[in-house]
Amino acid sequence: MNAQRSSARILRTVRGQPTSDGAGVKLTRVIGTEQLPELDPFLLLDQFGTDRPQDYLAGFPEHPHRGFETVTYMLDGRMRHRDNHGNQGLLTPGSVQWMTAGRGLVHSEMPEQESGRLRGFQLWVNLPAREKMTSPRYQEFAPDQIPATTPAPGVMVKVIAGAVGEVVGPIVQPATDPLYLDIALEAGAGWEYALPQGHNAFAYAYEGAVTVGEDDATGALESHTLAVLGGGERLPLRAGPQGARLILVAGRPLREPVARHGPFVMNTRQELMQAVADFREGRF
Repeated sequence: MNAQRSSARILRTVRGQPTSDGAGVKLTRVIGTEQLPELDPFLLLDQFGTDRPQDYLAGFPEHPHRGFETVTYMLDGRMRHRDNHGNQGLLTPGSVQWMTAGRGLVHSEMPEQESGRLRGFQLWVNLPAREKMTSPRYQEFAPDQIPATTPAPGVMVKVIAGAVGEVVGPIVQPATDPLYLDIALEAGAGWEYALPQGHNAFAYAYEGAVTVGEDDATGALESHTLAVLGGGERLPLRAGPQGARLILVAGRPLREPVARHGPFVMNTRQELMQAVADFREGRF
């Protein structure tokens, strides 16, 4: 790493807001709230996590999407997905589905369990105008297809997208060149990562706490809190006494107008109206 690069720091922190979606599934919305409506190219981040079956059994029945990508990362539990083009699959603990909705599809995401813990994340990533009407596609990977590395003592990183040293994640998306890491730090363990230059980046701690930055730029990131990062490419991390787990996500900003209405994300109001009409007339 280039020692002359400045250290990244926490620009602001955001606590998730309790909400529900689908048929009443309880979750925490972190991006997509009044506090943080979006972080180009990211449109939404939900964390779902509960041991109570009544909080998740109703699932996410059929609903449409157009103009962006949904990324589901399962930590615990099982989720069956189906769409109106005949695609289906089962997400198990540690698996990832990166779905490009493109010009449109109708899909469902239903828990395939009646007890136990269901936990994970869903991230929405915008598509550039030139790709919003592409054909839908899936990049789906089982747990053993997600590479892991130990870049420092007491540090384990699952590489979903992007790279850590020579370890490269399986997700490919040239439009936003995403980084998506799941980082586990043992108590007191530290690690420094070089963020992609020019990307917008955030970290979300979902277990324990971690300090971010160095010297006067050091900030604390508590559990269930998101940190918008900036100020440099070098990202020093150090876990607290209980250790920490966090996701680190970054993407190239699109810098395009965003027009969104529920499950449709386009560039203009006219395109949104067309999306609604196409869905109602069965053209997805």
